[in-house]
Amino acid sequence: MLVDAGGSNIGSVRYALERLGIAAGLSADAARIRSASHVILPGVGTAAQGMRRLRESGLIDVLRVLTQPVLGICLGMQLLFARSVEADTPCLGMIDGDVRRLPPTGGVRIPHMGWNRLHLEHEDALLRDIDDGGYAYFVHSYAAPVGAQTLASCDHGTTFSAVVRRQNVCGAQFHPERSGALGARLLANFLEL
Repeated sequence: MLVDAGGSNIGSVRYALERLGIAAGLSADAARIRSASHVILPGVGTAAQGMRRLRESGLIDVLRVLTQPVLGICLGMQLLFARSVEADTPCLGMIDGDVRRLPPTGGVRIPHMGWNRLHLEHEDALLRDIDDGGYAYFVHSYAAPVGAQTLASCDHGTTFSAVVRRQNVCGAQFHPERSGALGARLLANFLEL
């Protein structure tokens, strides 16, 4: 089930799932989301906008107590964390830590846009058949630091979490729906959790 929180990447995530043979529903209905086998929270935009959309849809408490696999994508991953420094926004708190602005150091451009390598930090079913050094497609200015929940990291002026997991809650800072075979593998692995 795709959470209909207004993210502009909903269509491309839906098409990526269709390519895997999955006809994913799209809903902001709490009962439908609670009964789904898997929940994906896509997102593009600011943390404040994303949290406002979830609040207006009455989904904040629903998402916080889900026990099935949950995957946040891009902004959706950032919203899984406790807080974003972007407009000092309290987020869902499903993963400990704060999301921070990427520093414009070493001549790197912000936002981080384009293909970059993943560095695998820990083995996990979510990363099955994904190679260390594989390329994924990123578009973001904020990111979570590397921590205990980090499964894969990426470097862009600093090292940040590219894939995270805490129990049933997973996140990808990159766009799997735009990351070719690597992204398709991550989505397929998520659906097998």
